[in-house]
Amino acid sequence: MGRGKVELKRIENKISRQVTFSKRRSGLLKKAHEISVLCDAHLALIVFSTKGKLFEYASHHSSMDKIMERYERYSYAERQLDSESHQESWDMEYPKLVARLEILQRNMRNYSGEEINCLSMKELHHLEQQLEIALKRIRSRKNQLMLESISQLQKKEKAIQEQNKMLAKMMKEKESRDAMEVVEEQNPGEALVQFPSNPCPYPSLSIGDGQFSAMEANRRSQSRPDLNSGMPAWMFTHFSD
Repeated sequence: MGRGKVELKRIENKISRQVTFSKRRSGLLKKAHEISVLCDAHLALIVFSTKGKLFEYASHHSSMDKIMERYERYSYAERQLDSESHQESWDMEYPKLVARLEILQRNMRNYSGEEINCLSMKELHHLEQQLEIALKRIRSRKNQLMLESISQLQKKEKAIQEQNKMLAKMMKEKESRDAMEVVEEQNPGEALVQFPSNPCPYPSLSIGDGQFSAMEANRRSQSRPDLNSGMPAWMFTHFSD
């Protein structure tokens, strides 16, 4: 059976991880030596363990310092080349940006009505169309803002009217209460007087065969003087009759 595929992931066991590092490091150094000898390659290998220990290898016909110096020169040349390429790209892009800026500035002056004498009929027609489109957008936005403002003012007006109605109602109720209080202060007992259904406060009396009211007896007693007999005057009227 063939060897199964090993999943590449960090070994959790510390001892197994250290053993694997030692084996793989030895194999890596062996492969580096082989490629250096077989292919006559200038090779440098640097490895740091998890504890920070350094392991390095350089090809037999060179040294680590020479290889690193060569690497620095190459890297610097690459950076210079990239910088020069970016500079060349910028040198080519800068005139384009300047020309575009000049066109935009000229269009802004044309939109404001300046420097239009040198424009052709076609350019003037295009400028007129652009201005008409801009005016339509401006008017549309203006109308929208006006409608929104009118709607807000109508809402405020309605709220003020409702408030005025409520205040008028409250004032009317207050005036009614004040008027009732004034009437009660001027005639404190008028509202409490209740007249009986019988207008005569005297009960009717019945003596002998005749019947007459106490009011009639009172009237007759007032027409005749009392004889100081201790009897009421209405009895004298009865006896006289």
